[in-house]
Amino acid sequence: MTVKVTDKQLDAWVAEAERGYNPQELKKRGRGRPGRGSEPAKVVAVRLTQEELTNLDRVAAKEKVTRSELIRRAIKQIVA
Repeated sequence: MTVKVTDKQLDAWVAEAERGYNPQELKKRGRGRPGRGSEPAKVVAVRLTQEELTNLDRVAAKEKVTRSELIRRAIKQIVA
């Protein structure tokens, strides 16, 4: 994959590097997906039939959300 970099972008990167970086700021950035709250989230595996998965994907697409978000919404409605 070829990425074209303009002189303007290159100059901006050089200027940023020359200003220096704060190692403590760099360490604050976590790896992976951002958290959903102040405490670590747990991953829960759920088995679904093909029909359930198809219906889940259909509704998620209609709502323009991910499977996970749709499942979280359903859980909130049940346990809230």
